[in-house]
Amino acid sequence: MCGVKGVVLDASILLKAGDDENGSPSLRADAVYVLRKLRYSNIFTGISYGLDLSAPKDLLEKHQAMGKDVKMVGYLMKPSREEDFAKRGAFPIKPTPNGLIFVPLTYALPISQQLQEIDGVLHKATDDIITVEMSSSSDFENKVTYTEGMQELQRYIGCHPDCCVIDPFTNIYPVLDRLKIQQILGGLENLNSKSCSKVRGPHFLKVVDFREPKLEDKLVDAKLSLPNIVKPQVACGVADAHSMAIVFKADSYKDLNVPLPAIVQEYVDHSSTMFKFYVVGKKIFFAIKKSTPNADTLIKLAEEKELKPLLFDSLKSLPVDKQKSQNEDNTRIDHELVTDAANWLRRVLDLTIFGFDVVIQESTGDHVIVDVNYLPSFKEVPDEVAIPTFWEAIKEKLTGKQSTEAAILL
Repeated sequence: MCGVKGVVLDASILLKAGDDENGSPSLRADAVYVLRKLRYSNIFTGISYGLDLSAPKDLLEKHQAMGKDVKMVGYLMKPSREEDFAKRGAFPIKPTPNGLIFVPLTYALPISQQLQEIDGVLHKATDDIITVEMSSSSDFENKVTYTEGMQELQRYIGCHPDCCVIDPFTNIYPVLDRLKIQQILGGLENLNSKSCSKVRGPHFLKVVDFREPKLEDKLVDAKLSLPNIVKPQVACGVADAHSMAIVFKADSYKDLNVPLPAIVQEYVDHSSTMFKFYVVGKKIFFAIKKSTPNADTLIKLAEEKELKPLLFDSLKSLPVDKQKSQNEDNTRIDHELVTDAANWLRRVLDLTIFGFDVVIQESTGDHVIVDVNYLPSFKEVPDEVAIPTFWEAIKEKLTGKQSTEAAILL
């Protein structure tokens, strides 16, 4: 297998002539972008002064002739996310052991030119969402407005169906919509016949107006007893997608400050413990995380403020029970049941890399999936295990050799 072993940069692409009286060269503004990309690429980088580098095309053609098994993966995501993955060695320019080369894509240049030699595109499209219009339309695809760069990528892909996308945009739309995900999770009921435990989604209700007269009756009909957790229907990609509330009294809804339309969701007593599962190709990982307290603890906290709704951003932490033992919690999870649920979600969503959160209801032992997200960071999984699995999942997607069943790794 042939691959890139090093990069030599001509000084002219990094430096510009100085405009001071000494004429000292300075770093070009766009050179910072190039150097940042190379910093975590695991490839030797040098700078040449005066060397003729006029034949990169010939070198590329030679590389292609000698290394036909190497697949080029272009990736697009916000800089902070990209740097996080790159620091962990996920995006090397030199070939991975299974024959992948990762190439950063940029909106600063025409996308169509950058994709000429690319075999597949890895994207975090939610990083490029400008707005999501939650209208009465049932077609979620038409509600999302992306940046001009992401729209250009979509147009290119539409005209070049041979370009593999990990994962197609239409496949991630359900993850953007909390109502759609809740409806999908309803299908988990079919998995509960062969296990003593039960896996399910939480009880829920969509609300378009917190002041509607019969809201309390609708909550009862939806099996929603107080307290409830209230979330915007838009799950990610916009500024207020994570603005949530825990509501303790029915009359608090009329002045609730959560973006509409919203999803009122069952609050599950779960011993302040959450299990985060990551499906990466044909493998499943999980981590145990501290979570919000049981309802009685939250109510005691809220009593100090007359049981007013507890407003929070779900990307930030809430009070947790620091006394709980995670080793004890690990024995409560039904790994076989959750593996079945993960494989079921993998088939239904048709996603290569996604995550979901499970809490175990204290009173019943129900395994409740409370959240599903696309392309999570899976930081809790050791890099020496996670990154090769990440590469394997992408290669399988590119070659069309994806496994239909995934196995959990304890």
